Amino acid sequence: MKTLKGEHIFLRALELSDLDFLYNLENDETLWEVSNTTTPYSKYILNQYLENSHRDIYDVKQLRLVICKSENNTVVGFIDLFDFDPKHNRVGVGIVIFSEEDKRKGFASEALKLTCDYAFSHLNVHQVFAGITEENKGSIMLFEKAGFEKTGVKKDWIFSEGKYKDEYLYQLISQFAN
Repeated sequence: MKTLKGEHIFLRALELSDLDFLYNLENDETLWEVSNTTTPYSKYILNQYLENSHRDIYDVKQLRLVICKSENNTVVGFIDLFDFDPKHNRVGVGIVIFSEEDKRKGFASEALKLTCDYAFSHLNVHQVFAGITEENKGSIMLFEKAGFEKTGVKKDWIFSEGKYKDEYLYQLISQFAN
């Protein structure tokens, strides 16, 4: 899979061995705002999710890939494709690097590029989009560096920590006609 291997990381499908990492990530309340989560997940539910993660993106409209360091296969995060719409040729993308020590090392940037290349070449989408809250400066910089353009604002879209936040719509539109 040439499109899923980069210089410092590679992307792979979920495996049952990812259960503990997924459990810790999904139950980290600091990430609930971006994942639209309000309750914790049990290992049982996450294990069922892992057992069904092989299902096709055309069927379930989403795909979660694991971001691993090339040097030692260590898991550093996830990148998700969601709201896949083959009729309108678009898909959403979300990314998380879990550990503070793995952030700002280029893993997210490389994973985002690989995932967008995959979406354009294998899913034949015309555009990839992301929603980013106004306060998430790191993600804004990441997506803008990757060529995404801010194309809209959803006012008071996210209610978190007792206040409303705007969410920016970012889009990366393919340079190639579908």
